[in-house]
Amino acid sequence: MNIRVAGQYVRAWLKDWRQFGHRQLARDCPICGYHGLFVAAGHPPRWNARCPNCDSRERHRLACLYYDQAGIGPGKGLKILHFAPEDFFLNRMRGDPDYIATDPKMPGVERREDMTALSFEPGTFDIAIAHHVLEHIPDDRKAMSELFRVLKPGGSAILSVPQNFSRIDTWEDDAITGEKARVAAFGARDHKRFYGRDFEKRLAQAGFEVDVFRMPPADEVRYGLLRDEAIYIARRPQ
Repeated sequence: MNIRVAGQYVRAWLKDWRQFGHRQLARDCPICGYHGLFVAAGHPPRWNARCPNCDSRERHRLACLYYDQAGIGPGKGLKILHFAPEDFFLNRMRGDPDYIATDPKMPGVERREDMTALSFEPGTFDIAIAHHVLEHIPDDRKAMSELFRVLKPGGSAILSVPQNFSRIDTWEDDAITGEKARVAAFGARDHKRFYGRDFEKRLAQAGFEVDVFRMPPADEVRYGLLRDEAIYIARRPQ
């Protein structure tokens, strides 16, 4: 066990010892290669959510597994637009001339784009990536339309969002304005909605052909993923 991991365990214990009060399984992090116990993250805490070696959460590890299986990486000649990039993938792609990262605040990312009014010409990109971004956008349907516009025919938007699979329809309510009320309703004070099972339908209504990527249940346990969490591959038809 390295010093960083040991320190993370101590801090996790001091923050909430209950996460170590039940039998835990060793997990594998596909990002950094760590094998061992994961620690809690979030409020309320999600057990086994964070890799103590690289700080990755569930959605980061799922994205890494998808990128690796799909062969998405540097030197492939793919024009990629990435919103709010994960640190591991930003570092992996840094220096690739076909990769553009954009975020309004993230250090090391200089491009600033409005997802509902992108500055690019139609048919510019092979791939657009946005994990846990659309729930922050006031007009997500306009953002989906813009993604469709800037993708080449046959190009794909790789998307994930927080979802409540017990709900059929996405829940939006602009009348909920209090910070605590928005956290209770949508999971975070800056989330505009909580997507339901209709997320795939919303993408289809924007013109996309949609495939869904999930890991098998055994791998959800192995890699410390959320149960049934999905990545949506939204393709612009040829």
